[in-house]
Formats: sequence, C-alpha cells, structure tokens
Amino acid sequence: MGMDLTGQRVLVVGGSKYLGEAVARKAAEAGASVVVGARALDQARAAADTLADATAIRIDVTDEASIAAAAADLGSVDHVVITASAHHNVPVTDLDKSETVAAFDAKVIGPLLVAKHFAPRMPPTGSIVLFSGVAAWSPAPPFTVMGVTNGAVSFLATHLAHELAPIRVNAISPGIVDSGTWDALGDEAKKNLLADAAKSNLAGRAGTREDIADAALWLIGAGFVSGETIHVEGGARYA
Repeated sequence: MGMDLTGQRVLVVGGSKYLGEAVARKAAEAGASVVVGARALDQARAAADTLADATAIRIDVTDEASIAAAAADLGSVDHVVITASAHHNVPVTDLDKSETVAAFDAKVIGPLLVAKHFAPRMPPTGSIVLFSGVAAWSPAPPFTVMGVTNGAVSFLATHLAHELAPIRVNAISPGIVDSGTWDALGDEAKKNLLADAAKSNLAGRAGTREDIADAALWLIGAGFVSGETIHVEGGARYA
C-alpha cells in the first residue's frame, strides 16, 4: 500500500493473535514502532518478538486499572487499534447477563475507557480504529448480542470522532475472515464454513487477515476520514 509510518507509535490492543496480530505486523512493516497490547503479557511479548521494532504491554479492556496503567507507562501513542471481542452467541431465551455484559465490555465500554485514558496523550493527527462486524447488518439467530454490540461500535466511532476531534476515530466491519479463529473447528469444518462465506458475498471468496490489516493501515493514514465504518466483507450485506 506504500504506507510509511516511520517515527509513529501504534498500539494494537489484541495484537497478540488473529486479526490484531495481522494489523500489528502490517504496521511494523510500514515502519511503525508497534506496541502489542494483550491481556496475557507473555503472549504479547511472544508476538512483539517476531516484529522489527515492537514492545509488549499488558492491557485488558475489561479492567480500567490496566488501561490507565498502560497509558501512564507508554506516555503517548500516535494511533490505537482495538480488536478485542467477547462472544455470547446464544438464543435470547438462553441469555446469561454476565456474559452479555462481558460482550459489551469488550466491544463498547472497554474502547470507551481506552479513549478516556489514551486520547489526552495522542497528537491531533492521531487516530483510533475500532472493530465492528458484519453481524450488525445481517440479523440472524442466535447472534443478537454479537449484532447489537457490533452495531454499537459503529455508533461509538461516530460519537467519539465528534468528541475527540481532530483525533480521527473510525471502525472496520469485517465479514467472514480466515483470521485463525476458525481453526478450532477442524480443517474440514473450517473449509466448509469459508466456502459457504464465499458463496454468500459478492466477491466470491472469504476474507483474509491481509484484507483487514490493509484496511486498518489505510484508516490510520486516511487523514480526511473520521466517524466512518468501513465494511470489508466482500459485499456480504448486498448478496
């Protein structure tokens, strides 16, 4: 993409695995000094050790004390990417309140608290990238909690963009992506899931980690884009 982030510091919350790791790697390749943030510090360190110029820090979006400590420790960052999530995919009749709250903690409340502690330490040219998801625009049981939390992220990006301006805030809404999260299904089940995803969007394929990482890097550098949700799902909403 030709992005040059030399001299800029990028914090990727959730950067030790899956889409977060892909974003951290892409930012490092663009010359950024990357901070890999994760709940498990050993995993953050392991991911940071594979990058050219990276450090690790413990940050748990469900624990405000850890967010405040990370902000104080880092001092300042140019850009923040938050990929945290917590799923509670059950029928509404089977909802567990604590699990529902945890889903909102990860997707909405946690990012709000990250903004609270990090925005005052960011330059006017800084940006925050949040993660929504296609479930918000494709209602289907039993994904109501996932859909509502992802939809809330889109509104959160718009509201934070207004309040934190000129710091830019945007969201990415991925579709079905071969991110690594589906590996636990086993090879055959994962293959079938991705094949079904390819049939249900206009691009005719499942997404890749690189698709999402490229979008995140573009938003970091897109100085005239704020308050938006960028849909990276192959046109699945229209298929």
